[in-house]
Amino acid sequence: MLELYDQIQAATAFIRSKWPHPPRVGIILGTGLGSLADQIDLEAAIEYEDIPHFPRATAASHRGRLVCGSLQGLRVMAMEGRVHAYEGYPLQRITLPVRVIKEMGAQLLIISNAVGGLNPNYHAGDIMVIEDHINLMNDNPLIGINDDRLGPRFPDMAAPYDQPLVDVALEVARRENFVAHQGILVAVTGPNLETRAEYRFLRLIGADAVGMSTVPEVITAAHCSLRTVGLSIVTDMCLPDALEAVDIDRIIATANAAEPKLRAIVLGLLDHVRKNE
Repeated sequence: MLELYDQIQAATAFIRSKWPHPPRVGIILGTGLGSLADQIDLEAAIEYEDIPHFPRATAASHRGRLVCGSLQGLRVMAMEGRVHAYEGYPLQRITLPVRVIKEMGAQLLIISNAVGGLNPNYHAGDIMVIEDHINLMNDNPLIGINDDRLGPRFPDMAAPYDQPLVDVALEVARRENFVAHQGILVAVTGPNLETRAEYRFLRLIGADAVGMSTVPEVITAAHCSLRTVGLSIVTDMCLPDALEAVDIDRIIATANAAEPKLRAIVLGLLDHVRKNE
């Protein structure tokens, strides 16, 4: 971890040369959710490949661009697409953008993703507001010699997701009259989908949804004391006794169709932060 500090400084300096403003909020946009970036009052757009030490996004539907500007009256930095462990990157590099968002001045991180539903009460197209997670990725972005400039050796994970803002997100869904659950995310490495037996196991240990991202970023955010809200779109159901073959195009289409719900929650969260914090 000792090389991270200089990498963070280099990336931050480059971004500030293009956009010299401290963001209030950082946003990570997952599968099929990049259209929220179109609503940002654009002040700068920077390709990941141009930013020192940033990983390049290779997954389908992940644009790979940092969008900076204003949204709902707040300055924001939005990652239009993310990278995953299954793309071959170490977790410390995958989570470097979170540390850069913090270094730029953000006080809140909003993370979105696409997940498979394990809870039989969920349906494809529903939103899940993450209340907690289980890390089954067999890795951790904090492994290595700790750099106290970045955070403590043993960060507390009793509440990695900000519960007051979880409540705000659920209230926005009620007000807008669409389904949003409060649930537990389990993260696996991928890229293969799980077997029937694995889905049974994941449900047995308490997970409501399964995905291949988000948990490393949340661990990193906790390490650097960055408040976090996690939002998932349930793109397919992973019920072992009624399992259907995966269709990636259908998953992306479901994410796109549900994106207005997620957008409403993000805008509601930003509005709450602007008015109350």
